Amino acid sequence: MASNADWHTRSRTALWHPCTQMQHLEAAPPLPIARGEGPWLIDYEGRRYLDAISSWWVNLFGHANPRINAAITDQLGKIEHVILAGCTHAPAVELSERLGRLTGLGHAFYGSDGASATEIALKMSFHYWRNVGRPGKTGFVSLQNGYHGETLGALSVTDVDLFKDAYAPLLRPSHQAMSPDFRLAEPGESAEAYALRAAADLEVWLAAHAEETAAVIVEPLVQGAAGMAMYPPAYLTRLRESCDRHQVHLIADEIAVGFGRTGTLFACEQAGIRPDLMCLSKGITGGYLPLACTLCTDAIYAAFYGPATSRGFLHSHSYTGNALACRAALAVLDIFEQDQIIARNREKSLEFTGILAEVAAHPRVRAFRQQGMIWAFDVVDAPPGFSSDFHRSALERGVFIRPIGATVYFMPPYVIDTADMALMAEVTLGLL
Repeated sequence: MASNADWHTRSRTALWHPCTQMQHLEAAPPLPIARGEGPWLIDYEGRRYLDAISSWWVNLFGHANPRINAAITDQLGKIEHVILAGCTHAPAVELSERLGRLTGLGHAFYGSDGASATEIALKMSFHYWRNVGRPGKTGFVSLQNGYHGETLGALSVTDVDLFKDAYAPLLRPSHQAMSPDFRLAEPGESAEAYALRAAADLEVWLAAHAEETAAVIVEPLVQGAAGMAMYPPAYLTRLRESCDRHQVHLIADEIAVGFGRTGTLFACEQAGIRPDLMCLSKGITGGYLPLACTLCTDAIYAAFYGPATSRGFLHSHSYTGNALACRAALAVLDIFEQDQIIARNREKSLEFTGILAEVAAHPRVRAFRQQGMIWAFDVVDAPPGFSSDFHRSALERGVFIRPIGATVYFMPPYVIDTADMALMAEVTLGLL
C-alpha cells in the first residue's frame, strides 16, 4: 500500500486542490485519508484525526455510516442514474415530497452543489419577474461578508474579497446590505437591537429600490465564511416583512446551516418564516454524494407553467436528481426522524458548550458564540499565518480543524461524543 508520502507527491503532481495555493502544499502537504470511521479520519499509516469540521460542513452522521451505506447499496441494484428531463424515478420524487412537507415549499429543482443551488435560485427569481410582466426587477441584494458560492452568479452576491476580487470584471453588480453580525454592534447595544437596526437599514434601501430588485439572499442565522458570524432570528422576521411589503423575493441560503446545524432542521424555522426560495446542499446527503436542491413556492412555480417552452425554466445539469444521491438524502431524513436527532442535538449542544467553558473563558478568546451544533470564537492578536499554523498544530495532536482567519470554529458530525468534544477542547486550549 502506498504511504502518506507517496500520496503527497502524487497529489501535488496530478491534482489541483480547491481553495488552495498549491505552492503552499510543498511545506504543508495535504492529509492523505484512507478511510473514515464515525467522526474520525484515518490516514494510510493508521493515524486518526477527529473531523471537527465535518469535512467542509457536509458530514452529519459520521463516515461510513452503515444505514446510509445500505441505502446506497440497495439503490445500486436498481438504477444509479437516469436523465430527469423526460424521465422520473422514486428517489427524486420521494425526496421532493418529503422536502416539500418539511419546508412548506412546493417544488424541488436539483443541482450538483451549493453554488448550483444559488445559481438556480437567482435565475428563477429573475425569470419569475420577467414572466409576470415586471422585467425591470433584475437586481439582487446580499449581506456584507456573505458567501453564496463561487460560480459567477453566486460570486456576484458573495462579499468575500479573497474569492471575488480577481473575477470582478466578470461579475454582475449587486447591493451588499449591512450585516446583522452581532460582533459589529456598538458598545452596549444588544445583539437583537443591532440586528433590528440592520433590518431597518435594508428596509430603507428596499423602499427606494424595490422596482429594480428581484430578491434578497441571506445565510439564515450564521454567515459561515464570514467567520461563523451569528445573528438573532428577529432579523429574518423583519426581513420577511420587508420583502413582502416591497414585493421582493427572499432567498434563504441554507446550504451550510440546513439539516440541523443551527438547532432546528432549517434555520428559518427559528424566525417562524418561509422563504420564497430555499437553497440546500452540503448535509443533504450526509456528506456522501454531491447534491443540491432549490425549493420554491407554488406561486413561483406557477409563473413558469404554460405552453411556451421559453416560459419554462430550462436550467439543467446532466446529473440532476441523481438516484444514488437522492437515496442517500432519503436515508439522512430517515435518521433524523427515527433517531430524533434534533432533540438529541439540543442536549448535546448544552453539554458540549459546558465542555468548552474553559475555552470560552480564555484571555485570548473573544466573542465566543454557539448556535445549535456550531461553536466559534475569535482569537485576540492572532499573528500572520495563524490559521495555517493552528491547523498544522492541531493535526499533530489528532484533530482536523481549519480556522477561518482568526476565527476558530467547531462544526462536528452529530455522532461526536463527550470524549471527542473534550479532546477538541483540550487541543484548542493547548494551542491558544
